[in-house]
Amino acid sequence: MMEPKLVTAPEDIEVQNELIKREPIFHRPEYGTTRKEFESMTESTFWEVGASGSRYSREYILDVLEKRYASPHEDKWETKDFYCVEIAKDNYLLTYTLIQGDRITRRATIWRRYGNDWKIVYHQGTNLHEG
Repeated sequence: MMEPKLVTAPEDIEVQNELIKREPIFHRPEYGTTRKEFESMTESTFWEVGASGSRYSREYILDVLEKRYASPHEDKWETKDFYCVEIAKDNYLLTYTLIQGDRITRRATIWRRYGNDWKIVYHQGTNLHEG
């Protein structure tokens, strides 16, 4: 019984479904593949903690994404176990599991809603080690 039972509240299901379409962040070409588009989808104060535990600034992430999308690449992944909760007015925490071949990570993104638009405030990935 170590794992919490995470069930999205009925009032947050619609938001969860909107955000599922945007996750995993920076892997959805329909939301952007250019630096300008990635800047637009992130708050100016955005930062993240990678699966390695390292902290990354917005500028560093934008540089990495710009290089990644400079040439076509294969991007296979699947997601599951979504959970969404409003943590403050118009601010939502979305968590899920990301599977990329043999690599499995738990992901957490804080999203801020601006009318019909969304911006990423914070993101974290954590390697899953079972056993």
